[in-house]
Amino acid sequence: MHENAPLKLLTFTVQLSGSSSFPAFMVPAIGELCKSKHREDLVFPNPDGTYLRHIDMRERKSWFGSAVIDSGVPRVTPHDLRHTAASFAVSAGANVKVVQRMLGHSSAAMTLDVYAELFDDDLDGVAVALNEAVSRMNVP
Repeated sequence: MHENAPLKLLTFTVQLSGSSSFPAFMVPAIGELCKSKHREDLVFPNPDGTYLRHIDMRERKSWFGSAVIDSGVPRVTPHDLRHTAASFAVSAGANVKVVQRMLGHSSAAMTLDVYAELFDDDLDGVAVALNEAVSRMNVP
């Protein structure tokens, strides 16, 4: 997916009995939303069934704008939620290739260009892991 392409939030078929690429806690809610949809349908479309675009968060012209107003969050967009999902994935230990696939980036380099600062903690983790590995080998 190109970064300037319309945001298609979710385009998957819910597999209630198999593995999926989203957290299990989402299965009931997403499953309910997908019951009457076809594989190609958007899960979260505009009222006219098209992609969410340029949503005015101060107005109730879309379900998302209404949800933002009702939540009391000052300002959030679907793209902000995309960044949040990427941050959560990195915090959960996902490597850059997994985050790349999750976001639909064309390359891991593109993902790193946007999210490099989220992987900074990996350096500390590598240092600790290397230290532990060398310690176990009793290398002077």
